[in-house]
Amino acid sequence: MTEREHARLAPPTVVGSSVGAVRPPSPAGLSDSGAMATRGCTPAVHFCQKLNRLKTLDEDMMATSLKRCLSTLDLTLLGVGGMVGSGLYVLTGTVAKDLVGPAVVISFLLAGIASLLAAFCYAEFGARIPKTGSAYMFTYVSMGEIWAFLIGWDVILENMIGGAAVARAWSGYLDSIFNHRIQNFTETHILQWNTPFLAHYPDILAAGIVIVATLFVSFGVQVSSYLNHIFSVISLCVIVFILVFGFILADPVNWSQKEGGFAPFGISGILSGSATCFFAFVGFDVIASSTEETKNPQKAVPIATAIALCLAATAYILVSTVLTLMVPWHTLDAKSALADAFFRRGYSWAGIVVALGSICGMNTVLLSNLFSLPRIVYAMAEDGLFFSVFARINPVTKVPVNAILTFGVLMALLSLIFDLEALVQFLSIGTLLAYTFVAASIIVLRYQPEKAKGAASTSPNPNPDPALTESQTIMEDSGELKQYESFSDKLQLVDMQTRERRGVGQMKACLEPYLGRLLGGFEAGKVVAFCVTAMIASSVSFCAVLEFGIKQLHLPVWSFALLLLIFSLAYVLSLALIWVHEQRSNSKTFQVPLVPLTPAASILFNVFLMMKLSKLTWLRFIVWLIIGLFVYFGYGVWHSKEGMKELQPTDMAARYVVLPSGSLVETVQSVQPNGQVDSTHHDDLFPDTEERGGER
Repeated sequence: MTEREHARLAPPTVVGSSVGAVRPPSPAGLSDSGAMATRGCTPAVHFCQKLNRLKTLDEDMMATSLKRCLSTLDLTLLGVGGMVGSGLYVLTGTVAKDLVGPAVVISFLLAGIASLLAAFCYAEFGARIPKTGSAYMFTYVSMGEIWAFLIGWDVILENMIGGAAVARAWSGYLDSIFNHRIQNFTETHILQWNTPFLAHYPDILAAGIVIVATLFVSFGVQVSSYLNHIFSVISLCVIVFILVFGFILADPVNWSQKEGGFAPFGISGILSGSATCFFAFVGFDVIASSTEETKNPQKAVPIATAIALCLAATAYILVSTVLTLMVPWHTLDAKSALADAFFRRGYSWAGIVVALGSICGMNTVLLSNLFSLPRIVYAMAEDGLFFSVFARINPVTKVPVNAILTFGVLMALLSLIFDLEALVQFLSIGTLLAYTFVAASIIVLRYQPEKAKGAASTSPNPNPDPALTESQTIMEDSGELKQYESFSDKLQLVDMQTRERRGVGQMKACLEPYLGRLLGGFEAGKVVAFCVTAMIASSVSFCAVLEFGIKQLHLPVWSFALLLLIFSLAYVLSLALIWVHEQRSNSKTFQVPLVPLTPAASILFNVFLMMKLSKLTWLRFIVWLIIGLFVYFGYGVWHSKEGMKELQPTDMAARYVVLPSGSLVETVQSVQPNGQVDSTHHDDLFPDTEERGGER
């Protein structure tokens, strides 16, 4: 063995160390002049990094200022209450009469399956990250700060409009029972206006309902839960009454060809009805918003989400079955289908029971929106992205009272002056965008490498410098150096390093020979993040061409088919490139099955539904997002707690190691107050090891 080969197999030597303020090392391979040139664009790069920084999660994620008191039953009833509301008593009749016919049963089944895709994503995040904030929090830990803020801003609008729309429906339903006397009195003796986009009269009853519900929610999570229990149980009992009594009155002739058949509008009608029925299941995200107040979120959140969605889907399917069997579908009263069906069969008293169930169901939805909204505001304020006054927790009730009262009043104002139809259209786009980002976050986080504890601002390097790999892997856990005596030991070391590099976000080992040159040089998780972006872009393009290609754009048939083929291939290719990477496996909490296929299907379906919304809805939504950007750049980006963590000074320790090859490596480590070492990076001070090895 030559002298040089012997030197390469020798163990490294520690030549010195120092503790104190250490200059960050320059990027490997850059000279001082190159580093100076890089600094020229540092402000712009640093600002972009600010916008995309990820939230650092505490080691003890069960620690909270809120009160953990909700059980699996509480979460289940919250979810059922959020989904089974006015839609059960109004939407079933509207869809059956105008879009589908008796095949509304299949439409609800398909909508339930599509909702299950989104619910899976929320359940995994809720079990894995038991913090309040729902879609905002999930986006913050996986995709970046500005995207999280926009989703949070979007969800705030979604909950405010959802609660206001339910209050308007509650008021209208009660007013119809009294033959519209409340509306007539308001228009005659109080106020009436004819302004575009506004209601014809101020709905004082709806605003009063919201104010009363806000006061109850501000008393604490247990009070809200008890109220929801009462209304949910009454609503479920009324549903059971409707099913039992309705099946007794059912007549199969109403599904026969004599009345138009089971699916008079065909497959297109069923699919169109499914898109409308999908919004009946909006509301299960209240379970994810409640995780920080749940006793055992790892188990309770997935179980409650599955049970609540199954109960809601079963209720919608069975009630629509009963409704279309009781009376012919084309004779339904779209505004009060169930009550009218019992009245026409000679049981007018049953309409009172249906009205009671409808009001209780709408109460649960209103409580659900008032429960979720302030907690999302609290989560954003707690992170410094929204005004800090909303992060204050009442020491007695353990709820964010400032957020509850402020946004409860804003919700009451919306219900006072806006029309129900305009509110519902605005609600749809916010829900679908939140679902899309949560599904994308599932893919990104599943393929994202674990960050070193205490080093949230630096991501692990999947392709470490050979010098650092050599110095790290020959160190034992005890911190001592190990000497490898034989060449076979060295080969085992190389093989071990190769296996270890197949970490989360890296290419699968079996595909390395085929795709290694194309994808092997990227940082772990970066290819997946790019593919998720490409998949969303291809989904938007595909759905836009499908929806507008023939009617609005007037594309030739060959061009229409070619564009659909190109965008569908881009979607499939993005999905395949994500699949070739290693994903995180965690058996401790619930995980979405068939990733990335399940969230990818959810993204495609959500984007397709967004393309069906009106231009005016998109315009209003863009205006709301612009207002949100002013809030973020005016306040949030400067008060972000993640940004403040980056500014905190850290004591550093430098250690110099001479490798067997002769190069000198600087190992820089942050020192915690207890003296423990936290994170590590290095600088190869003398990369030209062959020529300068003798200078040591």
